[in-house]
Amino acid sequence: MMIRIGVSARHVHVSDEDLRILFGDGYKLTKKVDLSQPGQYACNEQVVLEGPKGVIQKVRILGPERDKTQVEISRTDSFVLGITPPVRNSGDLEDAAEITIIGPKGKITKNAAIIATRHIHATSMDAKKYGFKDKEFVSIVVKGEKGGILENVYVRISDKFSFEAHLDTDDANAFLINNEDMAELIIK
Repeated sequence: MMIRIGVSARHVHVSDEDLRILFGDGYKLTKKVDLSQPGQYACNEQVVLEGPKGVIQKVRILGPERDKTQVEISRTDSFVLGITPPVRNSGDLEDAAEITIIGPKGKITKNAAIIATRHIHATSMDAKKYGFKDKEFVSIVVKGEKGGILENVYVRISDKFSFEAHLDTDDANAFLINNEDMAELIIK
């Protein structure tokens, strides 16, 4: 069973309220390019992330707006910023690290930084076809010069999704993975 890989670079999901603070009253996100997941897109808007030890410039916002602001970074990014975010599923901000997000009109500081869990987006038809369940953990095998097994890949099922495994840049770099590379899916 093969699955396409999407490499997820550092990014920010922003709430309407925080978008107003960062970019000004009445501001609306503008689409730069569609992403692989239906309805999701990279925005033209970028922000600065600031931590106790450093900053990361030009961090892209992904749209559309969310209920809660969330910053997804890699472990390597966390060293630059001087924070220790937990590994969490998207939307789970329990114990999220404090981070400052700076926009052109203002800044916010909140507990919003996480390292996203490796995960698979799948439809109910994909789940039936491959025999896995929502919120299950699976593994994927990457071939190639620095191939290996990635464990603890969380399965997320929704008929709004497109079948794809998402890894952060640290995982992708460690295994020499590029966007749209293929991996073998292993159901535990």
